[in-house]
Amino acid sequence: MTDKVRAKRSDIEELPVEHLQTYLSEKVEGFHGSVTVIKFPGGQSNPTFKLQTPTKSYVLRRQPPGKLLKSAHAVDREYRVMAALAETNIPVPKVLHLCEDRELIGSMFYLMEYCEGRIFWNAALPEVKPQQRTAMYDEMNRVLAEMHSLDINAVGLAEFGRPGNYFQRQLERWTTQYRASELQPIAAMDELIAWLADVLPEDDGRIALVHGDYRLDNMIFHPQEPRVIALLDWELSTLGHPFADLAYQCMQMRMPAGEDKMSGLLGLDIQALGIPSESQYIGKYCDRMGIKGIDNWPFYLAFSFFRLAAIVQGVAKRAEDGNASNKNAAKLGTLVEPLASAALGIAAKGY
Repeated sequence: MTDKVRAKRSDIEELPVEHLQTYLSEKVEGFHGSVTVIKFPGGQSNPTFKLQTPTKSYVLRRQPPGKLLKSAHAVDREYRVMAALAETNIPVPKVLHLCEDRELIGSMFYLMEYCEGRIFWNAALPEVKPQQRTAMYDEMNRVLAEMHSLDINAVGLAEFGRPGNYFQRQLERWTTQYRASELQPIAAMDELIAWLADVLPEDDGRIALVHGDYRLDNMIFHPQEPRVIALLDWELSTLGHPFADLAYQCMQMRMPAGEDKMSGLLGLDIQALGIPSESQYIGKYCDRMGIKGIDNWPFYLAFSFFRLAAIVQGVAKRAEDGNASNKNAAKLGTLVEPLASAALGIAAKGY
């Protein structure tokens, strides 16, 4: 590791505690006393820290320092959407302050409440029993449908995204992001990008608040109950097509089971585990949304794999540049080709 990279990693891992303590005591009601800072080990995008004062715990989420890709690491959008959802049935942490002054700690950041609960990283939920798994997957399905049914005008989010074909915009955006972070040519990604552009569905007019990274480990469950108390990581949220979120979560059912964060459910006896099949999960979602079914499902799934591959490539590029949030970020670059190949497999089979 070079001295330059070490310096950047230090910027990510540490915060100027004294300056931050003085600033937040002036900006946040009830924030006082000495502060202890602990960086959360998870997170590949925006470094996230627990701030412990003598009386209360908080969470600080910041952009990584250094040069960033355009529109990436939008912590201000995270803050805005969670503030707008505060009085809705969608579970979000209470946000307390947004600091857009990049000089204070080296990048923009926001502060929110600390939610005490359970975060699960493995889609198979080995920590709980089958009955609880069934309830937790149903809860994730319920929250997803609740979010997609939200009246965006009523909560002030009518201008939170651009009009037009969501998937066309997203394909253009993530292709641009991927090219900007490409470290070497990957034939499967090139083929996948061409296929997605060729079979892009016509805009069907569906518009909803979409989370953009709707998955198990971005949720905090109640300490004992199978209930989501906080949906996290709204960096990629926008107004768009609701099926993008659904396909992105169902993608885990198509990914091989394993022990790492990117593992899925493929190869497991999910019925014995108490986890619904992909078709059952989609059916429950459709029932909640009042729709009969979903056309073009292979496209939505393949697009989800493509977008995840583009995100992973961005993480790998930040690792090479020395400003990745997670120390293991460089390893993720090896997943780009398998993700693209999985998407091409779906394209070839049509399901």
